Amino acid sequence: MHSYTFDKAGLERRLKRIEGQVRGVAAMVENDRYCIDIITQLRAARAALSAVETELLKGHISHCVKTAAMADDEIDVDAKLAELIKLLPYTAGA
Repeated sequence: MHSYTFDKAGLERRLKRIEGQVRGVAAMVENDRYCIDIITQLRAARAALSAVETELLKGHISHCVKTAAMADDEIDVDAKLAELIKLLPYTAGA
């Protein structure tokens, strides 16, 4: 079982809000809104996604990685750490 976050319902609410933001941006493009206004909304959506990503990473480290470490499963810990390392910007595509 995956434990994505201690507040799964809150995470789901945030994602629904982001979904609405993205639909709003699409409507702005469709309605030929001012470019800077669209970019501002895109940045807000990106920041909201980043916040969700941070929560998921915290949950993964505090649950999945910690569980593997407490089980003294070196192979699983190494696998979990390798997954995290792949997410780091300098390792993208490596």
